[in-house]
Amino acid sequence: MNTQLDPRTRLGHIHLKVADLDRAISFYRDALGFELTQRVGNEAAFLSVDGYHHHIGLNTWMSRGGSPPPAGTTGLFHAAILYPDRRALGIALQRLLDHGIPVEGASDHGVSEALYLTDPDGNGLELYTYRPPEAWPREADGTLAMFTGPLDLNLLLAEAHAERE
Repeated sequence: MNTQLDPRTRLGHIHLKVADLDRAISFYRDALGFELTQRVGNEAAFLSVDGYHHHIGLNTWMSRGGSPPPAGTTGLFHAAILYPDRRALGIALQRLLDHGIPVEGASDHGVSEALYLTDPDGNGLELYTYRPPEAWPREADGTLAMFTGPLDLNLLLAEAHAERE
């Protein structure tokens, strides 16, 4: 029996426990730009991109009024949101700045460029875009040579404001 995961397998969505549903909706809808597709009273909400039923689920079923887990405990490190290109990531950065959302980190990983932040409930987020695979850094034997270096936010913002050809 083949025990390898089918290569067509994808992660479908993330569902987060939140303390305040309105606050969480505002963050994911207004600051990140997701569309609210459904709300279930004050208990749950679902947000997406491009009309999909949901990429992000939010609920207060076991967490209404709760607090983030303390540092040094296990749990989600971050959820990663993939943007289609560098310009879209730059637009996302501008949106964060416009909403006063602090960017806690910005890295060039060779294969990708990423912004790091935390949502209002303490969940880590990575907003990132891939470079084309042919541009990925590689060792002499062909294996990946990923790294973590600084990402120039001013250049990323300039890309967001550049006119499309």
